[in-house]
Amino acid sequence: MRTIDADAHVIETQATWAYMTKSELKYKPIPVSGEGGEEDIVRNREQKDFWAIDGHLRPRERNIGTDTSREAREMTDIAGRVTHMNELGIDIQVLYPSVFLRPLTRRADAELALIRSYNKWLAAIWEQGGGKLRWVAMPPLHSLGDPGLVREELVTAKTKGACGIFMCGFSADRELWDPYFFPLYQIAAELDLPICLHAGVDSWAYHDLFEESDALAKFKFPVISAFHALLYREIPARFPLVRWGFIEAGSGWLIYVLSELRNRMLRRGKRFSERTLADNNMFVACQVNEDLPTILRVAGEDNLVIGTDYGHNDNATQIEALRLLSDNPAMPKGAVEKILGANPARLYAI
Repeated sequence: MRTIDADAHVIETQATWAYMTKSELKYKPIPVSGEGGEEDIVRNREQKDFWAIDGHLRPRERNIGTDTSREAREMTDIAGRVTHMNELGIDIQVLYPSVFLRPLTRRADAELALIRSYNKWLAAIWEQGGGKLRWVAMPPLHSLGDPGLVREELVTAKTKGACGIFMCGFSADRELWDPYFFPLYQIAAELDLPICLHAGVDSWAYHDLFEESDALAKFKFPVISAFHALLYREIPARFPLVRWGFIEAGSGWLIYVLSELRNRMLRRGKRFSERTLADNNMFVACQVNEDLPTILRVAGEDNLVIGTDYGHNDNATQIEALRLLSDNPAMPKGAVEKILGANPARLYAI
């Protein structure tokens, strides 16, 4: 059985932006040390290093784990990262970004320059990883008025190892049920790429409402809100071929949110399936510190995945997550095998 780490990270460096064309260099993020009175620095008092991106400062090298090497996190030693994965019993990692977990720009040309360089960087990593390092592509959300451009970017990414499309629970200052995103969901269906909603937020107003210490509300709640909103608005039924991943927000909330949804749907005279995740192609990343036997009864065996949050250091991080799940005596062996292998393979089509 292949074991798949459904949520691992890269830490962006200046090498990430080395793929920009000459005309795009004006958008290249600039590393900045935080000594001054700018509002972004004041709001991030513990943060010393930033990226300057399109007139804003965004944390650089924040939330870094101490159980991984810098070279492995920053992908300057890909062989070393693969060796560490082998030591952890991980066959494949699915890589997510770090800097894109916050809003960066609202200009389509700037966004396109950033994501094209990032996607090319990840493609190069995949080519060197021997098939063990898959990744979730960044879509140019501010270019959805030109679906052909978006599709071209994602087609190229898929040919270079991408196995998903990255989004936040709030993206481009919109909720995910907004028809604005329907062209992207159609592209996802056509390319057999899941929409992967990772902890983070791409809304200026929502992001700036909370201090950095309010990480639960700032980064996790948008994922939960999107899960509820997509089902309540019946978006998965509109796009039945799309798979949806809800990553790095835990899974304990499923008990409450599914109960709320059931009540709300029944009050509207709508049918509510007891196999909500399975019937809507939804997958949720669980954590080893949760009451997994109880969550399993609510979610079912076929739609949970698990990740290490490799490279980061927060409540979702557990470098030994896959091994700890295997050793959990309260979990049925068959369910564990699905969570470690079959389920993420279905989510990411790998």
